[in-house]
Amino acid sequence: MVMGKALHLGVDLVLVTTALAGIHRATGYKLNTAQLTDSKTIDGVLEKYLQVGETALDYATSQMHI
Repeated sequence: MVMGKALHLGVDLVLVTTALAGIHRATGYKLNTAQLTDSKTIDGVLEKYLQVGETALDYATSQMHI
């Protein structure tokens, strides 16, 4: 039961960051992580999180190529 919820949360987090990556590519708007926190550690984690979305979007678009 706990594993199912953890998997669901993980998939949701990837979908959110993929949507943010799509917004970034379509509009050029990028989330400024430096304004969200003063901590360099949290800023680095957020950057890595956003990079997961970029990677997922790259993979999804490469698979859609006909």
